[in-house]
Amino acid sequence: MSTIPDNTLDARIRIIESANRLGVQLNEQELERWMKSITEATGDSDITVDQETGVFGHKVTMLDFDPQELARFRAIGKIVEFEDIPGVVETALSISGSAAQSKIQTYPGDCDYFERVNIIAPTRDEAGEILSRLIREKALNTMSGPNYQLIDVKFGAYPQDVIRDERNRRAGSPIAWLPQDIVAGQIEVTDLEGNPLVIHWDAVAQDLNWSWCKLEWIIADTIRGQLSNASNVVDVTWEAPDGTITALDGYLDGYFQEVYLDAESAPIFAKLIKQASTDVMEDYVTRLEKEVKKCVKGKYPNYGKAAKRMYNIFRLNGRYEEAAFLRELFDEPAALLYQVHALMGTVQQASENNSIFDIDSILNQTDELIMAVIKVLEGEEELEIVRYLLRLNRILSRQEPGTPLGPEVEAAKAEVMKIVNNFFYEKMTALPTIKAYIDAV
Repeated sequence: MSTIPDNTLDARIRIIESANRLGVQLNEQELERWMKSITEATGDSDITVDQETGVFGHKVTMLDFDPQELARFRAIGKIVEFEDIPGVVETALSISGSAAQSKIQTYPGDCDYFERVNIIAPTRDEAGEILSRLIREKALNTMSGPNYQLIDVKFGAYPQDVIRDERNRRAGSPIAWLPQDIVAGQIEVTDLEGNPLVIHWDAVAQDLNWSWCKLEWIIADTIRGQLSNASNVVDVTWEAPDGTITALDGYLDGYFQEVYLDAESAPIFAKLIKQASTDVMEDYVTRLEKEVKKCVKGKYPNYGKAAKRMYNIFRLNGRYEEAAFLRELFDEPAALLYQVHALMGTVQQASENNSIFDIDSILNQTDELIMAVIKVLEGEEELEIVRYLLRLNRILSRQEPGTPLGPEVEAAKAEVMKIVNNFFYEKMTALPTIKAYIDAV
């Protein structure tokens, strides 16, 4: 007999009926476990610690984390994490995004990390200088290794409208520093009239109003036996001599989608989140709603990404019925194509860095992509995507080291994304409450 409350039991019955009507595969035992756990997630603290593994995070987030993947995330974390500097830099590394939802994200995209970096310094300017050195030294020290290659670093913002690589870059938009740019410490661009300009790393670092810092690598994942993109978004705070803590980008991020990997970082985490706004959850949900709007109303809709953001919104604002339904979609075979799309991009980047990643491992990755598509699709959709992937395989086997792959990969990625979008849109909008939410957005 079910032990969950009557209103939750009614919601579970409605979810099962909707799933059956829409042809969504459902694990009823897991659904009941989650519905029961999330309605009972109460207590004085909203942070839960797994005593066995030492990982911790928001109590709702921890319901979706599977510790079976912990060894893998800690191994990759050794590459992407920043080191503490006693008395100067304190850090707390977490996994985020689909990586933190391994119980439901059977087919995750990339390995997303989020790291809180607290810099202790006499002045804000000195904190900025320390951050500048920290980011550049991290990039230089992890530019390449036996199983990884740095792709780029988002650091600072363009001081004015410029043209870079024949594309307009607006003032205030993030600067992506490629490995060669980081080594040189500068980027050569032109203004809109074609006059040459040089953007220096140190000059950018002096502007403390940058929006965010993000580093991205390709990793040869030895545990999974595949290539993966791994990123680390860095949320930086400055701790003044009087103990006051200030977010350098003006906003202290919420903690509702992160699973922290080391129990020893709990004191740093606790110190930082005390500074969060009393409206931190409302702010977080508002930010996610803006992202949903971009996903469904942009030039290139991405309903798979929208579904992931909506799931996080619904599970936090108490719309558990909608959250539970979306939860089941992530385990559907067609959702595998979301991962296929991400891995195709990884293959594309890895092939352009095949001094690090040998061609056999890249070709093995494309073989896995082909098999994944065959398992999931049938008919014309399968034939079309497999045709693109076979062409990709041929191009890779003939490719000169470091040369771009051309339009074949982009065409294949677009075809895969079209199928992913159709799947998520069809299933989500068939549930009236979710359709009403999307229409309101």
